[in-house]
Amino acid sequence: MDKLIAILEEFGVPFAYDHFAEGESPEPPFICYLLPGSNHFVADGRVYYKINEVRLELYTDSKDIGLERRLENMLDRYGIVYGRTEAWIESERLFEVLYSFDLEGENDGQEE
Repeated sequence: MDKLIAILEEFGVPFAYDHFAEGESPEPPFICYLLPGSNHFVADGRVYYKINEVRLELYTDSKDIGLERRLENMLDRYGIVYGRTEAWIESERLFEVLYSFDLEGENDGQEE
């Protein structure tokens, strides 16, 4: 997931896998990301091509179209095709914009 981490670091807002530890959540904006599944190409009992499902959750305390556009432009620049949904989370008083996409995994070191 080196490519994903590079994208998140370049974007420049705090990020964590799944969630921040209790009491360590930064002020918005921030991102939580998940790898909830995979869609690997498998044949003959072997994974030939790794594809990981990725979910990026961008949290802001108010609608920030400029920040969303900046993240979308970055995903476009990396050639990532994504789906996008958004929601207001009343209990947290935060907007969540969810980006879902597939990302190729790292080479497993096996020769082709």
